[in-house]
Amino acid sequence: MTTAPNQSPFPASDLDRNQIWHMLVPRDIAAFVAADWSMVKDDFKADGFYAIDAGTSDDPDVWKMMFPDLTAYRDEWLRQAVAAKEVPYAEDLYTAVFRATTLDKIDITGNRALVRKHFNGRIKKADGSEDRLLWKTHYYCEKQDSGKWLITGFTGYLPNHDPA
Repeated sequence: MTTAPNQSPFPASDLDRNQIWHMLVPRDIAAFVAADWSMVKDDFKADGFYAIDAGTSDDPDVWKMMFPDLTAYRDEWLRQAVAAKEVPYAEDLYTAVFRATTLDKIDITGNRALVRKHFNGRIKKADGSEDRLLWKTHYYCEKQDSGKWLITGFTGYLPNHDPA
């Protein structure tokens, strides 16, 4: 399901899913395009955070614990975001990443959520080539006593076998 920028696929009455969607789609994309970690730093639960890189493999035996803590993830996120800013794209990067992103399935049980974010698209570069986005990320989130949802970890770069 593709929606217009900043338009959630969830009903307005579904406050939890809308909060999670806004955190992981428009805010995440905007922060990445701006290479500005401060825009998303408060979306993570630093205590106990970790993330796994599946390397687009279906075989869990080859997955790696790439980010044992939030600092390691932040540093890699910033490296990738800064590198993306240096690429001359032929189209608006925010719009292109949004177009390649689908997040329409969030399972919530109690104060925990499993969020499935799919990337499947192409971003045109000024030189005529393109960047291909084709992977999935499963985020693990926790609702705090304040009502705010935070990312506690994820398994990223899962293979995406969705049709192009």
